[in-house]
Amino acid sequence: MPPETNPYLVGYYDRIRPAIKDIVEHEDQITKPTIEHYAEKHKVDPFEFSLDVSLFCDVIICDYNYLFDPQVHLQRFFSVPDKQNCFLVDEVHNLVQRSREMYSATLTMKPIDSLVTKLSAKKAANQKVIQKLRSLKRSFKRYSKDAEESPDHQIAQLAPVTNFNATLNDLIGAIHEWLANRKPSDTVDAVVDYYLKCRHYYLISQYYDDAYRTRIINDTTTHDVIFRQFCLDPSKWLKESLDLGRAAILFSATLSPISYYQRVLGNESNSLQMVSASSFPAKNCQVIIANNINTLYANRQQSIQPICQTIATLISQRAGHYMIFFPSMAYLEAVLNQFMDQYPSVHVIRQEADMDNAARQQFLREFQTDPQQTKVGFALLGGIFSEGIDLKNDQLIGVGIVSVGLPGINDEANLIRDYFDQLNHQGFSYAYQLPGFNNVSQAAGRVIRTTTDKGVIVLMDHRFSQARYRNIFPDHWTNVRVINQPDQLKKQLQAFWNSFPN
Repeated sequence: MPPETNPYLVGYYDRIRPAIKDIVEHEDQITKPTIEHYAEKHKVDPFEFSLDVSLFCDVIICDYNYLFDPQVHLQRFFSVPDKQNCFLVDEVHNLVQRSREMYSATLTMKPIDSLVTKLSAKKAANQKVIQKLRSLKRSFKRYSKDAEESPDHQIAQLAPVTNFNATLNDLIGAIHEWLANRKPSDTVDAVVDYYLKCRHYYLISQYYDDAYRTRIINDTTTHDVIFRQFCLDPSKWLKESLDLGRAAILFSATLSPISYYQRVLGNESNSLQMVSASSFPAKNCQVIIANNINTLYANRQQSIQPICQTIATLISQRAGHYMIFFPSMAYLEAVLNQFMDQYPSVHVIRQEADMDNAARQQFLREFQTDPQQTKVGFALLGGIFSEGIDLKNDQLIGVGIVSVGLPGINDEANLIRDYFDQLNHQGFSYAYQLPGFNNVSQAAGRVIRTTTDKGVIVLMDHRFSQARYRNIFPDHWTNVRVINQPDQLKKQLQAFWNSFPN
């Protein structure tokens, strides 16, 4: 519904003051249902109402992007510094990847032909936009010639494509003028969709510096050309956002090593850092490294049997609920199929590739009932069940983690690796090892959720026993043992569980 006919927006400013006064005088926690109730009562737009009411709040809880994302950050709060603001940023380990995407942008050539066809139905009225679209298509082709001629049909360059960006800006201006006199239609919707993508790409070009690379990709499968401004290191822009307030406190249960996160989340040399001791008794958690398992890609097939045997040993020493995490769905399925063939009596629950909310809740309910029945969940490392779920007490007593969690080798991770190799000689760690290990830490954190929880973490990869990984283990992993064969695992598990009376 367009704003000029929306009854909640027409006359909004005539009704907003009484609405704000009403909610502020009668509520001290302003949630979505509360906003909806008062918005309906006073016939005001709920989204605009929530923004206006936020100016009267002492604490505002929102997503990262309202502070950090240059496209959607809240202008009313973050246009200029306000030293009354203090930012508390939770689960900040996720901000590393999230912020890279916030400061990156992608634009493709393919929609242009379809837009030109639609606009050509009224060619005279749409001529200027058509011309600018065709100019942009020529620019796509001109600056993608090197990518077309390269062996893998793509290039990455340090320099921005300045002329392309100028052509893009011309198109943005033409569409902006064109939209002023258009009525809603399918054509207008299609143009607006591409217009917003163009604006986003051009906005990101204003941030472009030496921490960016322009990727130009000729997709021979879809016959498309893709331009991507990829932000390798958003720390400069994160710092600018954090500097808008008086102070910022960034925290998470998995910031190991903390020096890495300090570097990529603002890179302020004078910032303070603190590592708090775990509130959970160390003796309640046993970490075991299965040094006999090699999950390197070349050895994946040979690793399936020892992984199955390790899972069987893990669950045999105490009845209860367990979860095993894998770095890919293909690896998960390969182990799951063999495990079910060898141990058909074990109750198994598996994560599916596409699970709606109902399916996710059903997966979790399996762990919230029948604690004395052995159940084994198979899930993805870095997926929806390896973070943000809270299975307390005896709902989960053991976790197995297959591999060190390294992301698959890919072009963008390689660009990050090369960038940080030049800066601090830690390219592999920053691009692969540390992001992967964060997924491991998050999955391991599903086991101990209260001071009375007891459980085991089995790390199924020989690389965990190497110094480069042992040196980044969380401080609260004090109870660590290394085993080289299933019998040793069995003895360690027996010793751990026997230390607690039933």
